[in-house]
Amino acid sequence: SQVTFGSIFLGNVPVHEEVHRCAGQIYGYKGCIRDFQVNNKELFIIDEALRGRNVENCNVPICDYHPCHNGGTCISDAENWFCECPKLYSGKLCQFASCDENPCGNGATCFPKSKQDAVCLCPYGRSGILCSDAINISQPSFSGTDVFGYTSFLSYSAIPNIIFYYEFGLKFQLANHHSALQDNLIFFTGQKGQGLNGDDFLELGLRNGRVVYSYNLGSGTATIISKPLDLTLNIHIIHLGRYLQKGWLKVDDQKNRTVTSPGKLVGLNVFSQFYLGGYREYTPELLPKGSGFKNSFQGCIFDVQVRTSMNQEFKSPGTPEGHPNSGRSVGQCKDSPCSLIKCRNGGKCIESGSTVYCDCLTGWKGAFCTETVSVCEPEHNPPHLCKQGGTCVPLLKGYTCHCPLGTTGTYCEQG
Repeated sequence: SQVTFGSIFLGNVPVHEEVHRCAGQIYGYKGCIRDFQVNNKELFIIDEALRGRNVENCNVPICDYHPCHNGGTCISDAENWFCECPKLYSGKLCQFASCDENPCGNGATCFPKSKQDAVCLCPYGRSGILCSDAINISQPSFSGTDVFGYTSFLSYSAIPNIIFYYEFGLKFQLANHHSALQDNLIFFTGQKGQGLNGDDFLELGLRNGRVVYSYNLGSGTATIISKPLDLTLNIHIIHLGRYLQKGWLKVDDQKNRTVTSPGKLVGLNVFSQFYLGGYREYTPELLPKGSGFKNSFQGCIFDVQVRTSMNQEFKSPGTPEGHPNSGRSVGQCKDSPCSLIKCRNGGKCIESGSTVYCDCLTGWKGAFCTETVSVCEPEHNPPHLCKQGGTCVPLLKGYTCHCPLGTTGTYCEQG
């Protein structure tokens, strides 16, 4: 018996006189083959075969062996069986990990929390476990750098006519006092962002409880650092600007501070989008030298206004006005996405802006920690003992090891 996929023969090869002369007697495989993968691509033995001979349905009641991984449900009739997979899994046996086929909706960033579970980092305007819920954001809330290394941010179209003059005004509210002491980026716009000394850039951030405003016109960085923030204030107000080489910064009721940039260059030439709260790349080394903020902002930033001429009115950034091009893990200030999520079995709800997920206790998994970790899964403690590439198959009590060619024994430990 044999099944042919192009030049791959499963079960046996076609018998030719040449083969008999070279190889002697040939015996075909006798038994059942359930799962066939080539280079991590699943081939369906009957549906994708080009031709075959003497192949019958396997009479073993396959669901008795519980072949489905990751909480999949085995369903069979007299002739066929299949695994009904949970949302985050795919494959004939539900064997493919969470992000192999992205379960996240609406352009979310899928991140594998483990080999079995995924977290969906939601884009601007979306929230929920799979980022399927629409949210209205009037006062953006930023969550800093999450445990996966990604920052929350909003990006707006590049601000036009910013070369010789600009003024910015904004308000912010800190998530907590500790967040004021970290290196948190409030906004940024620049050139290529490859860490080059000559890159023009403009940025604002927090460091050691003070507001830091920096810009580089191409001939050196100018920096103004405020006095320590009064952390008894609930909302902080910032006004800053620049005309040619001279810049100024005013924070809350502190006195206005000024600086003059070094060198002779007077124009700010930036091409990137205007980033608020963080930066798309989660490696701060890609920011131009002189910036050096390691985290995105933690708290709320709102009422952002800009003008590029003293004769203009202030406007919100973006095209159309006030509309960002993109964003990640940004929520609405004072709203908690965890209020809509109930994690089970001792799981803890974690929120990062609009991104929300359940952090499960040992032995549990799934979006809401409702599924037990199988004895065959990597997270199980203690781990299974199948050796040398053996496949662990859970049974009603314990498990068995299906051994690859050339190995045998209870745990495939023998050659």
